[in-house]
Amino acid sequence: MKTRILKQATFRGIIPFVIMSALALIMTYQKIDPSQIKGTFLSGIIISIVAAASVIYDIEKWSLLKQSAIHFIVMILTIFPCLLISGWYELSSFTDYLKVFGIFLLCGCVFWTIGYLVFGKLLNR
Repeated sequence: MKTRILKQATFRGIIPFVIMSALALIMTYQKIDPSQIKGTFLSGIIISIVAAASVIYDIEKWSLLKQSAIHFIVMILTIFPCLLISGWYELSSFTDYLKVFGIFLLCGCVFWTIGYLVFGKLLNR
């Protein structure tokens, strides 16, 4: 089972990574603004991590609470640092870091709720 989950995570993560990396490479050859290239590449990393981590919700023997807690840990260890290094936010004070963390939490709660309603309720009918 672990091998199947790892293969699924790799498959789900590699596709967006390859696509977004290719776009960033094309943008580089077109001499587009480096900050846009960095943003595109970083978006690809974020999309890839989220896609790969979605396999956590395929582990049926885990409760939704455990799945959600593990997913949150993965997101805080991967996505949150990506947001901090992205350059998308001003980070000149501790308050700025807290704001980014708040945005991270708010978006995470909204996306989790949408996922729960769509995949947990609507599609199971």
